[in-house]
Amino acid sequence: MLDNQNNDTKTNPDRRQFMKRLWAFFGLAAVAEFAWLGLSFMNSRKDRNRPVKTASIVTAGAVEQFTPATVTAIPVGQFYLACLADGSFLALSRTCTHLGCSVPWDEEKNQFVCPCHGSTFSLNGEVLSAPAPRPLDTYPVRIENGIVKVDTSVPRKRERFESAQATRI
Repeated sequence: MLDNQNNDTKTNPDRRQFMKRLWAFFGLAAVAEFAWLGLSFMNSRKDRNRPVKTASIVTAGAVEQFTPATVTAIPVGQFYLACLADGSFLALSRTCTHLGCSVPWDEEKNQFVCPCHGSTFSLNGEVLSAPAPRPLDTYPVRIENGIVKVDTSVPRKRERFESAQATRI
């Protein structure tokens, strides 16, 4: 009878061993999930900053519909089209160069104001007040047959505004 009981113990693990294995399994599953979440968090910023490789030309509209010294939001391309005082065009990114918040145009103040940390930018995207380290990024603009077109595939980083960055008719 004693041999029979020893055989049962060897072939059928007791309850304590089963619970140890179950807790070990759940512990490993939790560690794997936390590792996956951590890696996902670390990679999310890389994905957001990765430039899009396909060309994306957005038609903003006819030259005549833009008044000098104004900013027009172009929702399709997620950018602003600034028509400067001299009638030239500059396509500006909506993303603040400080921490990537979306920057709205404040028509009353005639400037872009970042709601996250208070950076302000002029009509041409230059930094008026920090903490933004550099001007808003731009996109290439071209005018074809009186139509303003913007290539939003790759933003151009810049250190300051220069008149050569604006596209003239």
